[in-house]
Amino acid sequence: MAAASSPLPAAGDFATLLQGLLHRSAALEALGLLAVLVLAWLVSRAVRGRETAAGSIWFGERIVDGVLFPLLALLLAVAVRWGLNEHLISPVFAVAVPILMSLAVIRLVVKVLHRAFPSSSAMRVVERSISWLAWITVVAWITGLLPLVLRELDSVTWTLGSTRISVRNLLEGLLAAGLVLVLALWVSAALEARLLAGAEPGRADSLSVRKMAANALRALLMFIGLMLALSAAGIDLTALGVLGGALGVGLGFGLQKLAANYVSGFVILAERSMRIGDLVRVDNFEGRITDINTRFTKIRAPNGRESIVPNEILITQRVENASLADDKLLLNTLVQVAYGTDVPALIPVLEDALRQVPRVLSDPPPSVLLTQFAPDGLELTIAFWIGDPENGQNNARSAVNLTILQLFEARGVQIPFPQRVLHMAPSPLPSPLPSAAAFAPRSAP
Repeated sequence: MAAASSPLPAAGDFATLLQGLLHRSAALEALGLLAVLVLAWLVSRAVRGRETAAGSIWFGERIVDGVLFPLLALLLAVAVRWGLNEHLISPVFAVAVPILMSLAVIRLVVKVLHRAFPSSSAMRVVERSISWLAWITVVAWITGLLPLVLRELDSVTWTLGSTRISVRNLLEGLLAAGLVLVLALWVSAALEARLLAGAEPGRADSLSVRKMAANALRALLMFIGLMLALSAAGIDLTALGVLGGALGVGLGFGLQKLAANYVSGFVILAERSMRIGDLVRVDNFEGRITDINTRFTKIRAPNGRESIVPNEILITQRVENASLADDKLLLNTLVQVAYGTDVPALIPVLEDALRQVPRVLSDPPPSVLLTQFAPDGLELTIAFWIGDPENGQNNARSAVNLTILQLFEARGVQIPFPQRVLHMAPSPLPSPLPSAAAFAPRSAP
């Protein structure tokens, strides 16, 4: 009973921790910790079995890659430590709790940054830095160095207005801000995925409104998270009023273009002048809008090239939107027929044949016009409408041209080759040759 009631060794005393880990009861407590880990793994696997998204933040590819496993293990370890505090002799659980906490934080940060910034190489450096910082903190806590370092950091202070700020407060504020911002990114990413998944198929306006709501929600959560982090660090927000005003004036002049792009992004999404999926032409670049962010808009051309256009340009310059009123697009093609062709009889036959092309709309109907008396033949302009420009324009024009060619071959209509008419001027008559007497020598008189 005396051994059972012995106090738990202090977590910050490394010598006491090492001595406690060599106690004969450490093996039993290690088995208990192993049982906690196995139970957390089984629960994570059972929950993941009913979850379709195995690569989500909660569930990793190997179960332990996600956040759920270390979080469950941490909760179970804390519960066991609190419940059996009177019976624990070795500090196995006292060491396991901060390790599991660091693992949960690392997994959460890595998964959220991967979800929020999937193609950013800089985020990989941030992830490794956070991992190293978390493990160094755990080692410093176990060895007893962390309290000494915190006291030294707390002794370095300065005054901002009436607020006393130390290096420790600053570091704690940065850590709190980072954790709160990661949680804000997590929540905003989950809400954005839910909002975009609920958009009606084929409704570009619905997708644009949901995108605007997701961007506004993310900005609001980030702002609230930053304010909460500063308050958690002990920084009086009223003391930052003067500094924030001066900083705001400086940023207003230095970052006015960036601010203009952000405001323009919300204006575009609110006015619905351009929507995701619209076919637009900006500065001689034509393509389809694939994404509208708060700062820029992505436009993808039919040849696969993408253009990143700042939102301010879309507000201040002329933009051709072929899909603003509807998705119908007018296309043209030219063909020549030989002089002497019965064009008035050919036009209605040609228009009827164009109506049979699959992608050509019958309303508005295709039209054939005699537009020019060219040097080689009569030039016809064929105009037709398509309702699905996202499926390509050249293939629709090619189908129309093939239909015209087949019709001309069936009716014997000739497409003239380049030809020229040469008029030869008549050559002048040759003058008569002089006689031989003209070349005879003349005698002297």
